[in-house]
Amino acid sequence: MSVAATGLALLLVAGCSGGNGGDKDGDEVRLRVDKTAALADEPVRIKVTGLEAGQEVTITSKAMDRDMSWTGRATFAADKAGTVDLARAQPRSGTYQKADGMGLFWSMKPDAGAADESWFSPPWPEAQPDYEVRLAVNVGGKQIANQTLTRTWMREGVTHRSLTTAKDKVDGSLYLPPAGSARRAPVLSFGGSEGGPGDKSTPALLASRGHPVLALCYFGCGVRPTTLERIELEYFVTAARLLKREGGAGSQRLAVIGTSRGSEAAQLLAHYYPDLFQDVVAYAPSHKTNPGFPKNVPAWTKDGKPVNHAPIPLQRVRGTVLAIAGGADGLWRSAPSADEIVKQKGASGSRHQALIYPQAGHGVSAPPYTALGRKFRHPLTGDTYDMGGTPAADAHARSDSWPKVLSLLQG
Repeated sequence: MSVAATGLALLLVAGCSGGNGGDKDGDEVRLRVDKTAALADEPVRIKVTGLEAGQEVTITSKAMDRDMSWTGRATFAADKAGTVDLARAQPRSGTYQKADGMGLFWSMKPDAGAADESWFSPPWPEAQPDYEVRLAVNVGGKQIANQTLTRTWMREGVTHRSLTTAKDKVDGSLYLPPAGSARRAPVLSFGGSEGGPGDKSTPALLASRGHPVLALCYFGCGVRPTTLERIELEYFVTAARLLKREGGAGSQRLAVIGTSRGSEAAQLLAHYYPDLFQDVVAYAPSHKTNPGFPKNVPAWTKDGKPVNHAPIPLQRVRGTVLAIAGGADGLWRSAPSADEIVKQKGASGSRHQALIYPQAGHGVSAPPYTALGRKFRHPLTGDTYDMGGTPAADAHARSDSWPKVLSLLQG
């Protein structure tokens, strides 16, 4: 179901009323949702009306990723008007604690397995462009209203093409906006020390908003190195030029998004190739280069030689480096690195920028409103790492920073 087809009309879903439901005048209990279909990074407004003042109501959310089902839950007391507005009402109990209009989305827990070690993992957007969240209202143990929402990663018209080293000289996924739509800055995106294809949800969302995006795999795929070692910066340049050519970007300079260890490469690219790369989004960053992983060898090379900088120089960057970090990062000191990044000025003389969320951990880079775990089992070593922070703080960091990322990319 497309967002355009559904529109932003208000949907009223009526349930049962009476002893368990309506107010004293017999009004119907209604679940009101302002957008039944929207991009997955868009918030929705949810209200329950027609209750008695002070009446207790439980609202649940359910969704399915590629492996398992997830559930969020919150119990509220209706206000004097017999309404529960999720943007304002504080739960009495549930999977989140403070008033949050999207709390039922990011706080969902897996129906099986350890919540701290589980991450909401939808199928790749090119295989399944959206997912559904089913909301239900329960009073006195009885369901009285429900509605299914469609959350879209990849809107209609966005195209996807898999890239291989053999055919394209790079490995990754290319997402292009719908034909005829206005083109925004192209974006080269890649992850960190986990390797592989990385996050595809964010590239699909950006393409849905007009950005040609290449989600690049720089190790752990195809004929690429199996670990983070001696990764040539020229490989990223090849990917960027392909992106500009295929994306119809013309003379626009690219933006680059790098997460964790990938933040090093992102900054290096903007430093060494300022004519090609402009703005940088560095999630959970390091301000310096670090050794390869898991081997103690150079992580990055240029012209066949190791690249080592402490700090990474950013004075030649023609755009802005936006560092996004959690003050409670459990993997490394990304917040102090973000502080170091903003001490530097770019080519224009303006300082780079940072968004630091004191209670958030390493998980600040995923799209907003999806459920994340706090522990991560590394695919290369098998070791389990605590990401730090809290789910609520991470959720706030992602929802607060995302509009600022979009604003930077849109210029």
